[in-house]
This record gives sequence, C-alpha cells and structure tokens, in this order.
Amino acid sequence: MEKPIRVLVAKPGLDGHDVGAKVVSHALKEAGFEVIYTGLHQSIDAIINAAVEEDVDIIGLSILSGAHVPLTEKLFAKMKEYGTEKTVVVGGNVPERDHMKLKEMGVAAVLNTGTRFETITETLRGLAS
Repeated sequence: MEKPIRVLVAKPGLDGHDVGAKVVSHALKEAGFEVIYTGLHQSIDAIINAAVEEDVDIIGLSILSGAHVPLTEKLFAKMKEYGTEKTVVVGGNVPERDHMKLKEMGVAAVLNTGTRFETITETLRGLAS
C-alpha cells in the first residue's frame, strides 16, 4: 500500500482568515492526503518545527494578508538555518506579478484562491512523487 502524502497547512503571521485553509485541508483529507493544520497566527519557527516533527512532504502556506513575499522569504531562510528542506506551496491571494518572485525563492507552486480542488490535489501529488 502506498504511503499517503503528508501536507502541513499553515497560516503564518497575523492573517486571521482560515476558512479557505480549512476547506482545502478537508478536501485534501477526502482525497487521501494526511493533513496537519497548524491553526491561525503561527510563527515561521512553529511552522518549521511542526513540519519536521510531523515529517511532512509538503508545507502549504495559506496567506491572504498580502505578506506572502516576506513570510515566504523568512520561511526559506529559517529552513536553511534549521538545516531542513521541504517542498513549499503558497496559496491565497497572490498577485500574478509575485508568482515568479516566489518561484525564484524556491516555491514549488502558487495556488491562488479559486483554484479547483482537482488541480490542487494533482499538483501536490506531482510534487510529492
């Protein structure tokens, strides 16, 4: 039996909107993923610690606050500091103009609000293989 893909869904910083993260987490569980949801207002250190402790395959940052660039930069800097590497996906309200900047940092995929669940699951399966 194939091992399920483990995904950490995280809400970094002061972003207080988590309905989308919860809906995506539920959809991923229904699709056979193992999902760890961190809850709101998580520090980057807490996210990385959870990702390492839970041995996840993918970190999914859900960011609706507009702070996707600085939060993602901090995540990659801290992962380097911790000596860990994880596949990172960013979801939420990310302007098209910032997609390339995030990908240049190392983000594997940007999945904006409104992305179909089928697309999300296909993307994550592809990244985990």
